[in-house]
Amino acid sequence: CALPLVTILSRAHADRNVYPSAGVLFVHVLEREYFKGEFPPYPKSGDASNDPITFSTNLQGFPDRPGWLRYIQRTPVSDGVLYGSPTAEHVGKPTVIEITAYNRRTFETARHNLVINIMATEEFPLPYQAEFYIKNMNVEEMLASEVLGDFLGAVKNVWQPERLNAINITSALDRGGRVPLPINNLKEGVYVMVGADVPFSSCLREVESPHNQLRCSQEMEPAISCDKKFRAQFHIDWCKISLVDITKVVPVYVSRPDPGPGILPEFGEYNPPSEALKSRDYLSDFVVTLAVPSAVALVLFVVLGYAMCCRREGVVKRNMQTPDIQLVQHSSIQKSSKELRSLSKSREISWPLSTLPVFNPVSGEVVPPLHPDSYETTSMPLMQTQTNLQNQITIPQQRPSGESHDHIVS
Repeated sequence: CALPLVTILSRAHADRNVYPSAGVLFVHVLEREYFKGEFPPYPKSGDASNDPITFSTNLQGFPDRPGWLRYIQRTPVSDGVLYGSPTAEHVGKPTVIEITAYNRRTFETARHNLVINIMATEEFPLPYQAEFYIKNMNVEEMLASEVLGDFLGAVKNVWQPERLNAINITSALDRGGRVPLPINNLKEGVYVMVGADVPFSSCLREVESPHNQLRCSQEMEPAISCDKKFRAQFHIDWCKISLVDITKVVPVYVSRPDPGPGILPEFGEYNPPSEALKSRDYLSDFVVTLAVPSAVALVLFVVLGYAMCCRREGVVKRNMQTPDIQLVQHSSIQKSSKELRSLSKSREISWPLSTLPVFNPVSGEVVPPLHPDSYETTSMPLMQTQTNLQNQITIPQQRPSGESHDHIVS
């Protein structure tokens, strides 16, 4: 039982060495099948092991990867891919990448180290570089060896160079592109940069013609004679192609200060200041900090108070400038309104019958009025004589039948 455990630990800590070349595209696939052997199998026999596995990659001792190295994994059931283009600055410096695999079913982890030994090459840099934008590809699809080989074969067919290398691959999302809609099998697009040792062919130069430039400015597809050699598998946006001849590019050198060894020079022993220090007078600081703003605020307060309180026109000045007729009219209106208010308070109102309680002759109970809340105390009753309504209602008396008959006969 101890032998399998030792085998798992040794595989988990084994280092894998790769030797990419500077200036050439580096692609390393993190295969899920390679890490499945380090996780326990399914408890039931006969089940197909298809655990979701994700990867985390970082430079040893740091939380992230180097700037030239990218990583992508579309789904937990697909392989991860490390890709990038190392430069001549990284030659001779082994780069150790820690790869941690997470099993999303068992929550177990396995760790491997990938040692990247960047080698120098005489072909770097290739003088003629062309960057193509492929619209119908995602970056992980383009990184597949067979797809990338087909694209380089098509480019070599229209360029005819002696040496041709893929320099870099970049997703369109990293260039500010938008995530495509999940309809019609749309792709995010990818930029592929290739380099060669011979000048650009006439087919690639057709993009620079005035006619094609005009069509590109009108958002129309330019007419390229060699487009049919790519159209079967790759849809290239010829308006976004970039042709660079680095032999004609003037290099720009930026002078940087010498960082030095990072060690402070020797200055001898540290001598702290003596205890016999002169006392400092903070009165001037107090005056400048508090007294001066307070004095300015007080002056402003006095000026504002004088303007608001002492410069008022006053009621006397207002009455002096008001015509007498206007004062008489105002006083008469005020006197009339007071008189009406006093009369309304002194009047007596008789309560209507609808607001009085009702006596039930059968049960002897006193029933409250029907609508006591809707009655206004200041309103007059509709009928002044309704208090004497019982006295006005009389029952007619019956006369003898004979008397009536006699009266009719007579």
